[in-house]
Amino acid sequence: MFTGLVETTGSCATLDRLGESARLTLHAPTLAGEMSLGDSLAVNGCCLTVARIDGTGLVFDLLGETLARTNLGRLTSGARVNLERALPANGRLGGHFVQGHVDAVSEVLRVEPRGADVHITVRLLAGFGRYVVYKGSVCINGTSLTVSEVTDAAFSVWIIPHTAAVTNIGDLSAGDFVNLEFDLLAKYVEKLMAVPR
Repeated sequence: MFTGLVETTGSCATLDRLGESARLTLHAPTLAGEMSLGDSLAVNGCCLTVARIDGTGLVFDLLGETLARTNLGRLTSGARVNLERALPANGRLGGHFVQGHVDAVSEVLRVEPRGADVHITVRLLAGFGRYVVYKGSVCINGTSLTVSEVTDAAFSVWIIPHTAAVTNIGDLSAGDFVNLEFDLLAKYVEKLMAVPR
């Protein structure tokens, strides 16, 4: 379980394709010394397991499913990624409940600086609109954000200068693709409401 409060960023060192799977190596000097083999780490919001630690590098094995459902397969050398360790049992929940299970990859439609802040609009893919509500939570590249506007075709969020500086959300441009995880609680409510009584 994660909170969507990005701790730090790392960068893609290599992404080696191995048939339908891949091996991702990240340069993560801030966290590498604090991780152990088998630990969970949210990388752009996708929960991955540390397979090897090599100095300041963290190595992960990516399944075909991960490559198909996230933007990790699009990473290029040097690309910045958001990183968050799993929430400890006694930790503070400052964002919202995030599983690290990416629901979809979607396109950034607009990035508009407005004063010191940035307004970002993301395409809302068919079938996911029911999980996005005004002032609700959404996770973009592992970052817990509040929905400021929503239509049938898109939703928007505001980014403050701190978030732009300490996450890769500040690097986004129109046409980029981001990982989306929708509100876990909404999914459970939907399931419960569909169960015959």
